[in-house]
Amino acid sequence: MSKNLSELSGRKGLHENLFEELGILAKETGTPSAKDMDALAESFLMGSANVFGTATFYDFLRPENKGKKAYVCNGSSCLTAGTQTAVKAALEKEFGSNQIGEMCCLGRCHENTAFHYLGQNYSGDAINQLAAVKAGTYPIQEKYHVGSYGKQILTCGPEPIDSFYELWANVLKATPEAALEELKLSGLRGRGGAGFPIGFKLESAKNTPGATKFVVCNADEGDPGAYSDRYLLEEQVHLVLLGMMIAGYIMGANMGVLYIRAEYPVSIQNTKDAIQYLRENKLIGKNIFNSGFDYDFKVIPGLGAYICGEETALLNSIEGQRPEVRVRPPYPTQQGLFNKPTVVNNVETLANIPFVIKEGGAAFAALGKGKSSGTKLVSLDGFFNRPGIYEVEMGTPLSLVINELGQGFKSDVKAMHIGGPLGGLVPVSKINDLSIDFETFAANKFLLGHASIVCLPHDYPIIDYIEHLFQFTAHESCGKCFPCRLGSTRGYELVKGAKEGKTMDTVLFHDLIETMEIGSLCALGGGLPLPIKNALSYFKEELTPYFNA
Repeated sequence: MSKNLSELSGRKGLHENLFEELGILAKETGTPSAKDMDALAESFLMGSANVFGTATFYDFLRPENKGKKAYVCNGSSCLTAGTQTAVKAALEKEFGSNQIGEMCCLGRCHENTAFHYLGQNYSGDAINQLAAVKAGTYPIQEKYHVGSYGKQILTCGPEPIDSFYELWANVLKATPEAALEELKLSGLRGRGGAGFPIGFKLESAKNTPGATKFVVCNADEGDPGAYSDRYLLEEQVHLVLLGMMIAGYIMGANMGVLYIRAEYPVSIQNTKDAIQYLRENKLIGKNIFNSGFDYDFKVIPGLGAYICGEETALLNSIEGQRPEVRVRPPYPTQQGLFNKPTVVNNVETLANIPFVIKEGGAAFAALGKGKSSGTKLVSLDGFFNRPGIYEVEMGTPLSLVINELGQGFKSDVKAMHIGGPLGGLVPVSKINDLSIDFETFAANKFLLGHASIVCLPHDYPIIDYIEHLFQFTAHESCGKCFPCRLGSTRGYELVKGAKEGKTMDTVLFHDLIETMEIGSLCALGGGLPLPIKNALSYFKEELTPYFNA
């Protein structure tokens, strides 16, 4: 990270944002012109090389995506479902192969067959209705089942908006310290994977001096198989916004930034509409309810980069820099966006805050199991008889989620990749050993993460999935540290060669994933070895032919 570049990018605040300007310039053709990038660089006092380096990193800015009309989802769920070869063929027949690109992931994991056309996502039977898709008459909002087991915090029907925001008025009448104590008492931990207590983050930022501070909602955590963030932003967006407002009041931040994946266009528009409602009803702005507290929002669409789900890469991205992971310390709560104190949390974490403040930290802490308090959203993919989003209390047996909520598998499944590409690869034999909480997953050497479940059918080769994970990491790596940048590429080459008959050296392969695990700067390179180790442990017989003795 360059502190100077952060300061230069922050000169114009968020009103005129370098990263957002690049996206606007690319809207017409799919990539900004060299002339436009030079003008931006001059306007922000940046080097042209900095702006060019940023633009060529993102999927939706890269020159090679110029003129693309349709994009095929290449996420893990669509991959294991085996639907995408036919999708690509149908799109190529309709538009020509030179107008077809790829995206990861569109969050249509519950029915697969997903693709993106002219700014909107489609899935299911849409590929068979391309005439209606092109005419704009095919519905863009699909339906999926939403259910729960136990207490409902995030999936209950929306409260009337007027009474819902009475909580905001009450918060502003009390002290920030009172709200902070409730959050600390609740034990609410980050739902994006790391499980870090939000109360400690807010307290750290609150205690860091600074006239300007930020709350950032990380809605770019595009784990293939997870669509819970999309559900919240499209169906429960006011929970997220109020959570950010309360967090801002606690730490003394006057601006909330929502960085939302470009792959979720409906989420972006719905969030913008909700913020406009807040402005029109004076629930945000200057001197809210005569409290002396100011607060506003900025929505920034992402431009296609999985690494931006890592909080420091996300901050670099907002600043218009390459989304490279920052070395910590300093942590974002001390030196974050534009070098100002910043709290970054994912969508689900922030959406829990209103319940904690309204019902009390003790009520939230009473739910769940051990240090895993509250509830968790689980995403079930298209291999289930009843795929969808389910809210369960922490500690709920995984077997209950699969067999009762999801109503079992449609076909034979041998493994589930739970928690995104960096989560654990769980064989079906381990279902009864796990419950939805951080502790049992860690104890069994898995990772709960986003609690997304991508199924691998019985006939899907594990070696193909390992190849996919290496390839995914190589494509999405920010490139800053060599264990991730080079390790993922070498891993992909080794596995690809093994599939072609060149067996891998067992010691070399284990050395490679160990180097990635202990040497990578963030969880992308450092987390990839987990599912690979799981595969080597639980599917040894299937993988043995690909290794030297």
